Amino acid sequence: MSVPNRAGKAALAAPAGRRTASAAVLVTALALGAVAAPAGAAVLPQPAAAPAASATAAGKFGPFGFGGVRLGMSAKKAKATRKIVSKPVSGPCTAWDLKAYPSGADSVGLYISKKHGVAVIVAPKGAKTPRGIKVGSTGGQLKKAYPGIRRAANGYAVITVPGNAKADYLFQLSRGRVSEMILALKSQDCVN
Repeated sequence: MSVPNRAGKAALAAPAGRRTASAAVLVTALALGAVAAPAGAAVLPQPAAAPAASATAAGKFGPFGFGGVRLGMSAKKAKATRKIVSKPVSGPCTAWDLKAYPSGADSVGLYISKKHGVAVIVAPKGAKTPRGIKVGSTGGQLKKAYPGIRRAANGYAVITVPGNAKADYLFQLSRGRVSEMILALKSQDCVN
């Protein structure tokens, strides 16, 4: 139930044609933010503005990549995005991090193969698959989102990425919850 204030009572007492035009102009101006409401006028609540994306709100992980880097992208193209930084890790592939999602000193955000390009991307905190799975999701949620998931010899739960037959999702589970998510080319030659 709303109670009209003084401006509302004045508007209600005005002739019908004038009241409609004044109310329409005021509502339109307030909605557009073009003018301030006159003193004593009723101000309608405005919807809250959407919060700005934070660095911790990672976004969608897959089916073809993450953070502006795509699976199969050559090292040259990946570097040209200016979204990755090199990590001093030796191995069969070069190690990188996404600038917006540094993985820490003892971790790697992605691997680039000489033969296959971007071959492995590790999900940062906050990233979700298109089906809503993230680090912290339960094993039950994982099975419900990806019913065909299977256990691989390396201990990861693996499934072909829906919408990208050339890639797999790998999920590490710890204490019944997803503790790590990886998006990798099936043909990758970087990690076991």
